[in-house]
Amino acid sequence: MDRKTYPVIDLAATGDNIRRLRLERGLTVQEMQSYFGFEEPRAIYKWQKGESLPTVDNLYALGQLFEVPMDQILVPAAVKLHIIGEQQGEPCCSNHFWTDCFGCGRSPRRHQPFAPPARPAA
Repeated sequence: MDRKTYPVIDLAATGDNIRRLRLERGLTVQEMQSYFGFEEPRAIYKWQKGESLPTVDNLYALGQLFEVPMDQILVPAAVKLHIIGEQQGEPCCSNHFWTDCFGCGRSPRRHQPFAPPARPAA
């Protein structure tokens, strides 16, 4: 079975994207607040600042408002490669134990299973 990287959304980049799409359509935050029926614009500001993501329902509504599919609103996080300098003696997978190492492609080191410490005899 091929291992796949768990997809993660980049909140800051998604927030920037929501703001960009809003501005491209000439919408104000207050107009979006009215569209969603929010009493306050706080949620929209939080989306734009990357502090939170819209719910699935609100994401769908944003797609309709911006006339784009939902996946064009969300921005996936870029995979960060673990790069080692020549002076480091550790193999690059030393810190990777959940998945294969993206930097070198080798399998991660195997860690010993957790064993609770022995209790002292009474």
